[in-house]
Amino acid sequence: MAIETTTDDQLADARAEAQQLTTRILELRDAYYERDTVLVSDEEYDRMMRRLEELERLYPELQSQDSPTQTVGGRAQTTLFAPVEHAERMLSLDNVFSLEEFEAWAAKVERDAGRRVDYLCELKIDGLAINLRYERGVLVSAATRGDGVVGEDVTENIRWIPVIPTRLATDDPPALVEVRGEVFFPVAEFEELNAHQLEAGERVFANARNAASGSLRQKAEGKNPAQLELMRNRLRRLHMLVHGIGAWQNPPVDAQSKVYELLKGWGLPTSTHYRVVDDAKKVDEFIEYYGAHRGAVEHEIDGIVIKVDELALHDELGATSRAPRWAIAYKYPPEQVNTKLLDIVVSVGRTGRATPFAVMEKVRVAGSEVRQATLHNQEVVKAKGVLIGDTVVLRKAGDVIPEVLGPVVELRDGTEREFVMPENCPECGTKLAPAKEGDIDLRCPNAEFCPAQVRGRVEHIGSRGALDIEALGEVAAAALTQPRFPETPPLPTEAGLFGLRLADLFPIEVVVRDSETGLPKLTDSGEEKVDTPFRRRRQKKDGAYDPAAEEFAGDELYVPSKSAIELLNNLAAAREKPLWRILVALNIRHVGPVAARALGNHFGSLDAIRSATRDELADVDGVGGIIADAVLAWFEVDWHREIVERWAADGVQFTTPGHPGPGRADEAGGVLAGLTVVATGSLEGFTREGAQEAIIAAGGKAASSVSKKTDFVAAGPGAGSKLAKAEELGVRVIDAAQFKKLVEEGPAALDAE
Repeated sequence: MAIETTTDDQLADARAEAQQLTTRILELRDAYYERDTVLVSDEEYDRMMRRLEELERLYPELQSQDSPTQTVGGRAQTTLFAPVEHAERMLSLDNVFSLEEFEAWAAKVERDAGRRVDYLCELKIDGLAINLRYERGVLVSAATRGDGVVGEDVTENIRWIPVIPTRLATDDPPALVEVRGEVFFPVAEFEELNAHQLEAGERVFANARNAASGSLRQKAEGKNPAQLELMRNRLRRLHMLVHGIGAWQNPPVDAQSKVYELLKGWGLPTSTHYRVVDDAKKVDEFIEYYGAHRGAVEHEIDGIVIKVDELALHDELGATSRAPRWAIAYKYPPEQVNTKLLDIVVSVGRTGRATPFAVMEKVRVAGSEVRQATLHNQEVVKAKGVLIGDTVVLRKAGDVIPEVLGPVVELRDGTEREFVMPENCPECGTKLAPAKEGDIDLRCPNAEFCPAQVRGRVEHIGSRGALDIEALGEVAAAALTQPRFPETPPLPTEAGLFGLRLADLFPIEVVVRDSETGLPKLTDSGEEKVDTPFRRRRQKKDGAYDPAAEEFAGDELYVPSKSAIELLNNLAAAREKPLWRILVALNIRHVGPVAARALGNHFGSLDAIRSATRDELADVDGVGGIIADAVLAWFEVDWHREIVERWAADGVQFTTPGHPGPGRADEAGGVLAGLTVVATGSLEGFTREGAQEAIIAAGGKAASSVSKKTDFVAAGPGAGSKLAKAEELGVRVIDAAQFKKLVEEGPAALDAE
């Protein structure tokens, strides 16, 4: 029997695909958890996750400790709120999208349990997950999910929500209990909130989930009394329902439903919309009932959560690294509505692809208001048979992404007209063409100067996975590359980014664009939204800021805004970011964080990478032939080389200090020279990336898996299987404080303890 082996090319292809999936999934998570923005449907997100899981199963060496398949939620820490470590991990839920998928899950649960089980069915609230920590009955902290181990401290804001008790109504509270639930706006409160926001001249929210997240995740600092009252008014309108527990030593009940009864007795808000049933078919009935009566519920729902009711089985069934095996979420099919197709416009993205988008009369579907939907390409427009002016059927795939299904032909009156794909780029006028023969998609070949492509690349440079420049978000990127005023943008290309001065930032007006479509965002009156992100502030002669002043009388009275100073300070700091981040920021195809780390660690400088042959690049662990070809091709383009030259002239560091040269990273010295360290879990004082960078900076190898060659495993809360593997192999395990000492002073400092 022949044994199937994996070739180097197969592994390289798999690695490149896994890197692309990882980068995209992290971008989607960042948008959802940090910017309250949903970019793809649940089905599409789940498809990407399942494909990544499959690749990691086929090629175990591709799985790292920070893979999306091993992590939950958004960032562990942000610049807005202090971090709070959960006493027990907050997991996510796996999803199913049909009754057949649910029944298959239930059958597996009962096989694993070895007996019939009772199921608790409850509504899946479309809100913000929250963790309340009570010590001896007193609320001591409230935190968002974060990455499942560490969340954001929103305690002060939570205290303004009337239904959440600051003290439990019991004479015998547990020493510690974590209560998990969902913060949300009831439908009626959300509608009243939007009316109040509109009256006050404030932002109107598109959907209740974003409104809940935006209301809870705001800071009181810097607000005037009127703004504080608006903020607190929004918080008072919020509601919460409890849906589970976290840390709790020996709860005096044996079922999830009894937990709800106990929590209700303590004064915590629990839902009345749940039922315990004794077989999967009765769960089906519950799902179908609420699928037909979603509009009758007092809050937005996007599915049903089904849990094994018996608590003892929770421990027996266990969990994966990100989700319990004893619970599942059934996601409802999307809602459908009719609306008017006003126009089809074409948007150009970062890679130059020209995408038609439907522009429609605003309509509410699946809990949010929709005006735009992608039509993918000109062939899809033809296939759907839609005409401009049609009444069309719109749905939200997975209750997230708007999708035009097709026209209501019976309502046509003869005024409709066909869409004609433009021959030229709508942003720069260059003739559109397929990237290669046979491609359906059309692209703008003016990659260097097309404003839409430059905007996308500049936004990528500031993204979390590249240089992580907080002040260089989508509005700032658009202002610098596609301003409404002045006519000539400060950045015709990204080559001038690090040479920006304060004088380049004033005055700038920009049309705010949707980060996914690139199309202008609209006000409620249908006009394009305009922003001036880098305002100058007027200062009185005595130095006091005068916010009411609108006219400029003399430059000596004006100081730059905080956002302008912040951008230039961020750029100054980014000049000395690690080489791997600079490589990601260059927008080289296939070079994401994993490949960039490998290249930077091996070669130590951009000059060494440029001078390497294809074989030398491909031989680097974590790179391979596809990425090697992409790197070589990138440097063959003259304007790419100009970016490097101008960035270098403006102070960007393209070398790793102290690196001895290609292939000699182990000779770089440092207190961890020759040692391999694995960092896992939440290490206080370090992000996941920060821990890896600390190991590398100290001369060590930052490994993603534990083996006999591992010298130390730094383990924090949530360490999981890597900690178990270290204990099995007898590898020395250290905590966060010891890890800090290790990377600063070396192993001898630990031996001296």
